[in-house]
Amino acid sequence: MVRQKVEICGVDTSKLPVLKNDEMKKLFMALQSGDLTARETLVNGNLRLVLSIIQRFSNRGEYGDDLFQVGCIGLMKSIDNFDLSQNVRFSTYAVPMIIGEIRRYLRDNNPIRVSRSLRDIAYKALKAKEKMVNKTLREPTSQELADELGLSNAEVIFALDAIQDPVSLFEPIYNDGGETICIMDQISDKTEKEDDWLDHLSIKNGMKELKPREKLIINKRFFQGLTQMEVAEEIGISQAQVSRLEKSAIAEIKTDMFQDKLN
Repeated sequence: MVRQKVEICGVDTSKLPVLKNDEMKKLFMALQSGDLTARETLVNGNLRLVLSIIQRFSNRGEYGDDLFQVGCIGLMKSIDNFDLSQNVRFSTYAVPMIIGEIRRYLRDNNPIRVSRSLRDIAYKALKAKEKMVNKTLREPTSQELADELGLSNAEVIFALDAIQDPVSLFEPIYNDGGETICIMDQISDKTEKEDDWLDHLSIKNGMKELKPREKLIINKRFFQGLTQMEVAEEIGISQAQVSRLEKSAIAEIKTDMFQDKLN
């Protein structure tokens, strides 16, 4: 199949390379040893990631070239700050960093006016958030940001809400060429308990027919409240694979439940 040639910032997107995980690790090791050519290879090998992310901002009326350049800045920051020893996939770390860079750009160019005091608090919170993410490789809570800034939790939440646009939980943030990953797939839910799911969905019998990996994924996703990305990291596969296996398992459980009702 012939790929359609699409140029953005003078780059032929149909010819962008894709790096495998083992290649990424070797390049990061080389970069940490001072090999700057490895940095360039890492940037070029992850431009498809930037392209997939800027698609969600395509309805903002911004030029694709501008968003691509801003996304590349986020990508380069991610590469420079990525800690290989944390055993986290680079895309897990880079996606929120790139999105954050694009959001900052859009806020700075937003015609809707927010008070200077709120904007100052929000920018301080975002700066503190980026610093904490680089240090801990996780998103800080609003209370942690508030403690860092010496403000109340309510002040931080209100300031951040004032400068952000609402988004749909079903908005896609990444596509690896197969399964689309949405915002909803990266949200943990710690409120559901196993007994609640068993009572409400009668899922216990359906899980008996699942394959071991599918059963493991359903357990971690819906009983333990992990995100697809967290499950992927634990069992050593991609988030897209987790998504596909999860949907397949749910479909099989629904089929079994339907047949049980007929019987």
